[in-house]
Amino acid sequence: MRIASILNEKEITLSCEVFPPKHFDGIAQASAVAQEIAGLHPSFMSVTYGAAGSTPGHTIAVAKAVAETGVTPLCHLTCVQSTREHVQHVLADMKTAGMENVLALRGDLPKEGEPCHDFAYAAELIDFIHQQGDFCVGAACYPEGHPESGSRAKDMDYLRRKVDAGVDFLTTQMFFDNGLLYNFLYRMQRAGMDIPVCAGIMPICDARQVARVVKLSGSIMPPRFAAIADRFAGDPQAMTQAGIAFATEQIVDLVANGVGHIHLYTMNKPWIARAIVENLSSIIKLGE
Repeated sequence: MRIASILNEKEITLSCEVFPPKHFDGIAQASAVAQEIAGLHPSFMSVTYGAAGSTPGHTIAVAKAVAETGVTPLCHLTCVQSTREHVQHVLADMKTAGMENVLALRGDLPKEGEPCHDFAYAAELIDFIHQQGDFCVGAACYPEGHPESGSRAKDMDYLRRKVDAGVDFLTTQMFFDNGLLYNFLYRMQRAGMDIPVCAGIMPICDARQVARVVKLSGSIMPPRFAAIADRFAGDPQAMTQAGIAFATEQIVDLVANGVGHIHLYTMNKPWIARAIVENLSSIIKLGE
């Protein structure tokens, strides 16, 4: 099923993200984890792309495992270090595997050496994907602004390019302050961009994750959560419960304020996804 249809037909959805293994011999385990999370009946599941696009086959393999459960899969696709020919082959493999949903991403610039210049921006990838077949295409957006954009106005210009290229839905980078998302959605509305947005939520259940998440994503960590991490850093069980509670409260606030599409970054941890789904069982009714 096309994800745009899922998002347009349902007022409230909860989807989950998993990642594929780095090596071929880990596919069976990653697929089992994905299928366990799929057993929670999420609205759809996304499967990330290997670093630098090195293992697209692993993404497709895990996505096929998701599809076997009856849950709609979404394959990530990055382009920063890929030629047009390579992307064309990957899309052909996705099509052969029955995949019809793609999340188009530029990807992180390489730390060393020059990136391939066939695709400079995600908008160019979105346009190319539409040339290759009838895919439902999603893209990323950044409530706090992309670190490279320089300003909110420029960030909104880049988002406009994606929308104009034919993107069907958006998924946000993780954020921990709902006010940032509400402001972002208001600016989108003012700019005339009216497409479904899935709010990306990452439960932080290990205090050691905090610094890494801030470094990699540039996300602002609100003082309320920083206090939680400081208080429970030495007690892993308490930190897990606190992280799940914070993410649950964040989702409840989003839904209460009209943001009905939630995308959960599971980090391949089914027990965390299950705890949140159970906490929200009367708010987000999955499997209906």
